[in-house]
Amino acid sequence: MGTAVLSPLGSARAGVPAPASGSSLVRWLVLLGLVLAAWIGVFHVLAPGAAWAVRSLPWLVPGSHPAAAVEFFLFEVPKVLLLLVLIVFVMGVVRSFFSPETTRRLLTGRGEHAGTVLAALLGVVTPFCSCSAVPLFIGFVSAGVPLGVTFAFLVSAPMVNEVALVMLFGLFGWKVAGIYLAAGLAVAMVTGWVMGRLHLEGWVEPWVAKAAAMREQESARLSWPNRFDLGVEALRDIVGKTWPYVVAGVGAGAAIHGWVPADALAPMMGRSAWWSVPLAVLIGVPMYSNAAGMIPVVQALLAKGAALGTALAFMMAVVGLSFPEWVILRRVLTIRLIAVFAGVVTIGIMLIGWLFNYLF
Repeated sequence: MGTAVLSPLGSARAGVPAPASGSSLVRWLVLLGLVLAAWIGVFHVLAPGAAWAVRSLPWLVPGSHPAAAVEFFLFEVPKVLLLLVLIVFVMGVVRSFFSPETTRRLLTGRGEHAGTVLAALLGVVTPFCSCSAVPLFIGFVSAGVPLGVTFAFLVSAPMVNEVALVMLFGLFGWKVAGIYLAAGLAVAMVTGWVMGRLHLEGWVEPWVAKAAAMREQESARLSWPNRFDLGVEALRDIVGKTWPYVVAGVGAGAAIHGWVPADALAPMMGRSAWWSVPLAVLIGVPMYSNAAGMIPVVQALLAKGAALGTALAFMMAVVGLSFPEWVILRRVLTIRLIAVFAGVVTIGIMLIGWLFNYLF
């Protein structure tokens, strides 16, 4: 099915990329340069701007809990949104080189071990949301991709996506981002391997095996202006759906940052309590959010004394074990298979949490 490419610098018919010229590419590059310069300028004034705004509010007492919460909110909301806009646009361009058909072709015919590793890595650069789980699952199974390989992709795609990694890097540095990447890939690969060993293909809904694999228009011949158009479309789609979660997540983080005493939180989410990790996972399962909305919450939890492994386990549970995603997957998986899948991922997340609590 073709995709209309609509450019602010030109026009296109439905399903046909707009013809690109050298001048349109130059205009795109000039526009992107100006936007990037403005982005850098705004990013550098966020911290002093938030502090000035809090000082200007007469009803806030400097150093009080409300002042700390408001300053956290005013700083983190635009910061997270700026990071989100930058990385979503860049990855929207990168994603123009991938499609569900391309992904299926890369995974089909691979050995189970190599396919599991490749599927987990592809989940990072092709972060389809949970709403895409059903058509992707149908396409993978009908194209002959092993069930374990498919599950490795379905775990990695929502949990270890580019938004989470870049925001973690921006907020916590490369060490925490690298830890999250390694942990998420480990959970995805182990889940794929375990599900493959269990040979549960018979627990997939019967109609899935009869469905034809999806076919989408390949994007390998798009011009760079067309790819930039797709980056803009990704901004409209992803940021448009994500920003409420960002605001809600930062609001929760601000409340934790401003009012929750560190002495009260540390016993529940500290490394000394072995049960803190399973409790964090249990709390995270019924919640629904994406990585962009959870990272400010994790930041506030860590600032209040929560252990790194417990905080990451909580985030992974919310993003990768959400009940709404199970409802979507019920269309193609039996309840028994969903239960096994959820159990394997839960065990993997808890082991990761305990491991990083021990190491850090």
